[in-house]
Amino acid sequence: MDYEGDFDDHIPPPSFDRMTNLGKDAVVGKGGFNPGLIVLLVVGGLLLLFLIGNYALYLYAQKTLPPKKKKPISKKKMKRERLKQGVSAPGE
Repeated sequence: MDYEGDFDDHIPPPSFDRMTNLGKDAVVGKGGFNPGLIVLLVVGGLLLLFLIGNYALYLYAQKTLPPKKKKPISKKKMKRERLKQGVSAPGE
């Protein structure tokens, strides 16, 4: 059961050392950035743009929108507040 003799005429697989060197030379030779850095810069830029845009819209809304209306106080609550302060309610 000697199987080594059957594969003597085949070419050996390429070395992984040569492939890694090609990859390093291609990235370094072009002077490109690290792909992880590019993704980080794009995501960070979009996040920063989103936050600045929201802040700008908030400032614009504060200037242009009318102030929020308060709920009307019921007569019962008003009477109770006046009694707490010591002022008698009219009509009593």
